[in-house]
Amino acid sequence: MSTRPAQEYLSATSTRGRVMLAAVTLGSGVAILDGSVVNVALRSIGDDLGATLPQLQWVIGGYLLALASLVLVAGALGDRLGRRRVYLVGMTWFLVASALCALAQDPWQLVGARVVQGVGAALLTPGALALIQASFAPGERARAIGTWAGVSGIAAAVGPLVGGAIVDTTTWRWIFAINIPICLVVVALTWWSAPESRDTESTGAFDVVGALLVVLTLGASTWALTTAAEASTGALVLAWVVTGLGTAGFLLRSRRTAYPLVPLHLFSSRVFSAANAMTLLVYAALGAVMLFVVVQLQVSSGWSALDSGLAGLPVTVALLLLSPRAAALADRIGPRVPMTVGPLVCGLGVAMMVGIGEGTRWWGVLPGMVVFALGLALLVSPLTAAVLAAVADRFAGLASGINNAVARTGSLLAVAALPALVGLSGDDYTDPVAFTAGYRWAMVVCALLLVAGGLVSWLGLREQGPGAEKREARA
Repeated sequence: MSTRPAQEYLSATSTRGRVMLAAVTLGSGVAILDGSVVNVALRSIGDDLGATLPQLQWVIGGYLLALASLVLVAGALGDRLGRRRVYLVGMTWFLVASALCALAQDPWQLVGARVVQGVGAALLTPGALALIQASFAPGERARAIGTWAGVSGIAAAVGPLVGGAIVDTTTWRWIFAINIPICLVVVALTWWSAPESRDTESTGAFDVVGALLVVLTLGASTWALTTAAEASTGALVLAWVVTGLGTAGFLLRSRRTAYPLVPLHLFSSRVFSAANAMTLLVYAALGAVMLFVVVQLQVSSGWSALDSGLAGLPVTVALLLLSPRAAALADRIGPRVPMTVGPLVCGLGVAMMVGIGEGTRWWGVLPGMVVFALGLALLVSPLTAAVLAAVADRFAGLASGINNAVARTGSLLAVAALPALVGLSGDDYTDPVAFTAGYRWAMVVCALLLVAGGLVSWLGLREQGPGAEKREARA
């Protein structure tokens, strides 16, 4: 059900429509960028602040912990309180937190500021996509979502490039300070252009207990994944016990309360469930590939931070040029083919990069990265459109929050678990021989995850054609 009459939709070709799309795309892109831009700057941050390895790990983990734990709650809040309002609060929050990160004087100040920054990212990320879904007419959404998905993918891929350029030319503090003027522009443009929308049928009390259980469950599991190498066995066991009890409590709460945070009937849609399962697998591989390739090029191949970031340029170009076209293709033929072929092509590209090692030059990286980029461009925007099309419009923010939480959890799980799984320890990150052995096994695992993602799409998205997801959601 739509939240406004058709005549009040923005036109994608109008000035206001274009400005709104640019504002929400740029804003969510900045949040996604900050999830990966820090990776290549960790050594510089450690040298400047005198940080230990566990503290540096928390610089990344703190951000992901807040984002993964709260993005689902933020999506539901947007549907309830107003998507424009929550998005603007998130952008302002992110701006303030970025300033705190840039001004940090010791490692724990930076960790704390990154946690605060992750909260802001959680508030704005699902709101951007929900605003697109609620503001544009159904016939114009596919291309708008394709643009959003393309820029979002670019932001994730270009993070190492931006971080490398900043580290090589100035201080690491500019990684965070550069967000401030961008956030100011986004807030101003969103305030002017974006119409307010909300789920007008949400009249019951907000599910506070469900929200707390989500935060507790995802927070405990994320903490366990990010600190598995440093935490004691007892602490890890406790974290997983809390995760299990929290999950059981959340499912029970969702079944019994009249107004649950996550209506479980959303998962009765085969398309919605399959798309999220595919998201978990593909984004686990994506997060690990972009991290392992960048580190391998620096540790084993001797590339600079900037050069290793440039290796991901084909991903940026492919997403920018091809994502809107992939969205249009999926709108015509349905999401099944692009969401099946895309992960398989990505898996082929990853397999082509297994041999990166000592002495590797650009011609040893470029072919595999190009194939990987083409597959990614084929799947990203159809995936996003399929998730939103599988539910009624009034659940747009919640559906976006669920999919974002799944994506972040997949990336976090892979980045946290793969090093130990392939036999890497903390000291191996400085040993080219040891890291190369682990890198190659990690890439094999990532290729298998991508193949599994393609199979899930083929089996789960059986009905093809325009409108298939929406018909199923209404059934």
